[in-house]
Amino acid sequence: MKAFIAERKIAASAQEIFRAFENPDLLGKWWGPAGFTLTSNTFEFKPGGKWSFVMHGPDGKDFPNENVFREITKPNKVVMRHDCNPYFTATATIEDGPDGAIVRWHQNFDSDEVADSIAHIVKPANEQILDKLKGLVESAGKAR
Repeated sequence: MKAFIAERKIAASAQEIFRAFENPDLLGKWWGPAGFTLTSNTFEFKPGGKWSFVMHGPDGKDFPNENVFREITKPNKVVMRHDCNPYFTATATIEDGPDGAIVRWHQNFDSDEVADSIAHIVKPANEQILDKLKGLVESAGKAR
């Protein structure tokens, strides 16, 4: 199993960051690489719940996605299974610290071969996703 790992320190509490996972409107603002937008069709944020969405690329291509939430531990952990090609399990952990929280993103692909073939896309996309999450959460904190 091939894993990609990324992390980001965010100047917010784990609870504030977790809100960006559990609220579909907020999730749609940061999920996906730079330039992509998202339309959720189904969003059941509970263990066993489904999240079906279409990611819209900047070139106009649409990418349907099907996920199942496997584990949710508020406000510190979300595990979801990507149930369409490419198959993977993603785990986000959020740890409070003295000056904010650390978000760790682990993406474990079922196939090393598939992971290797798309690593050039996945690695920068994961960094962009965490950058968007950080920007969204920190700007919301400043607005208060």
